[in-house]
Amino acid sequence: MAPTEKTHRVKDLDTLKALGHPLRIQLYRALSVAGTATASQLADQVDEAVSLVSYHLRKLAAHGIIEEAEGRSGDARERWWQPVSTVITTKDEDFDAPERAAVHTAVSRVYARQRSELYERYLDEKQAWSADWRGVAFASEYLLRLTPAELERLKEELDEVVVRWRRHGIAAREAGDTEGRENVAVHAHGFPFRA
Repeated sequence: MAPTEKTHRVKDLDTLKALGHPLRIQLYRALSVAGTATASQLADQVDEAVSLVSYHLRKLAAHGIIEEAEGRSGDARERWWQPVSTVITTKDEDFDAPERAAVHTAVSRVYARQRSELYERYLDEKQAWSADWRGVAFASEYLLRLTPAELERLKEELDEVVVRWRRHGIAAREAGDTEGRENVAVHAHGFPFRA
């Protein structure tokens, strides 16, 4: 069962550090896509030992990021996991002390690097995708002049659009409409810069 639309705003340093581990980011992403999965299933996806994956899943669970899910097989020894929320977010205002800000920046860099690697992998494998998928994949840069309040409104509007499409995809999957569907990553960044 997919998690309900829920945002988990991380405010404490220990949870932020737990989320900053590259393998945990991969596991959380894979679990978010799958909805529910076992350590064995996730280990196959990230090409790591089941024992290592289990360790990292327990760490994520200890920080309230994932939780045990109802089993999907008759094997009671299997532990199934699911995300607690659909979105994890952080805000600079929660990490304003210098040492906290440094950790927040370092973790943000790990996420940015993995997002970039995910897109670069698509570019490397692009020719293996059908012309339909290549024709609709996009990378865009929009340069705007906004106030902080306007950027906040833009973020909220983008969030609403993405939530609507996420719900659509979940409903289609639950209805058995899987023909032609693939996992799709949409990355958006909104930040000030000076030319």
